[in-house]
Amino acid sequence: MSSPRWEYVYGINPCFEVLRGGRRKVHEAFIADTSGDNPRIKKLIRYLGDKGIVVTPVGRDRLFQLSKSTEHQGAVLRCAPYPYAELDEVFAADKMLLLDNVEDPHNVGAILRSAEIFGFHDILLPLKGVPEIYPSIVKVSAGATEHLRIVRSGNANAYVKKAKSEGRTVVALDEEGAVDLREAVEQRRGPLLLVIGGEGKSVGQFILMNADIVAKIPQSGRINSLNASVAAGIAMYAFGADHGA
Repeated sequence: MSSPRWEYVYGINPCFEVLRGGRRKVHEAFIADTSGDNPRIKKLIRYLGDKGIVVTPVGRDRLFQLSKSTEHQGAVLRCAPYPYAELDEVFAADKMLLLDNVEDPHNVGAILRSAEIFGFHDILLPLKGVPEIYPSIVKVSAGATEHLRIVRSGNANAYVKKAKSEGRTVVALDEEGAVDLREAVEQRRGPLLLVIGGEGKSVGQFILMNADIVAKIPQSGRINSLNASVAAGIAMYAFGADHGA
């Protein structure tokens, strides 16, 4: 199957970040013809004009047709598909994040938003078990995807094997982990690969067996598990705060 020539990114923040990131060619912008008084839409239209991008006023039914979502906020860009990075590009990074079995697109988008904030700008996604960077994920991430280097070229186990072979500390987050997250931060040596699992399926057994550290987030409440994106945010903050972006 051939790759699509373009896709439709929607939402005001994602549209801004696609333009700011400058990594995709934007072919055309579609703006709700009823959004003229919205100051953010006005700012977006000016920005599009500065970039020389054609702005087409359309009805909201057309925006829904293009975005396939009611969350378009009056703005849709027709742009090139998401530009994935090459594996060798990201392996020089001090901190990398691997998502394993994170199947919910909303969790993926939320994790990527936190990753950009906490300095995990290099992301590994397996070809199976984690969604592609669809426009819906770009929307949930508030456009953070446009400032991350995201690889999607192999499987999670292969990523971990490569990380281990290059001397990277592999830390897997798991609610049954033997090490407190705070201790894991102290034990980290050298470049880091942090592995986050999903809610239905956690980090795979091969990775848990081969990780240098399997860490847990201490909890004192009666609910025995955290949402995957919340857990990821806590872990990335812990390692980001300790070692810098």
